[in-house]
Amino acid sequence: QVQLVESGGGSVQAGGSLRLSCAASQYTYIRFCMGWFRQAPGKEREGVVRIYLDSRVTRYADSVKDRFTISQDDAKNTIYLQMNSLKPEDTAMYYCAAKPSSLWECNSASWSKIDFEHWGQGTQVTVSS
Repeated sequence: QVQLVESGGGSVQAGGSLRLSCAASQYTYIRFCMGWFRQAPGKEREGVVRIYLDSRVTRYADSVKDRFTISQDDAKNTIYLQMNSLKPEDTAMYYCAAKPSSLWECNSASWSKIDFEHWGQGTQVTVSS
């Protein structure tokens, strides 16, 4: 069973950067899809980016493309989310998630069609004006 622990959240000014980490307590198979989600107060949870660990192919939400970068460290069973040029609208609770998957599902299916099985507890990101 995969357990996910997130860290790296905090408060920054607009234009600043943060790097979030999500460590898996057990080995994460390369044929897993892993992703980052966020939920702001009063809004529904939205997908940010996801990655297929086998191929390292990624899919980003348009709102974060060219500002956020997902990466993985197989030796540490960890994925990261490097967030640059942060904006106040990026303020949210950020969650990581994982599930066994295929390349097609992880990179082609809509966010709502992927039923992630494992979730982290979330880490808060606050961006001030």
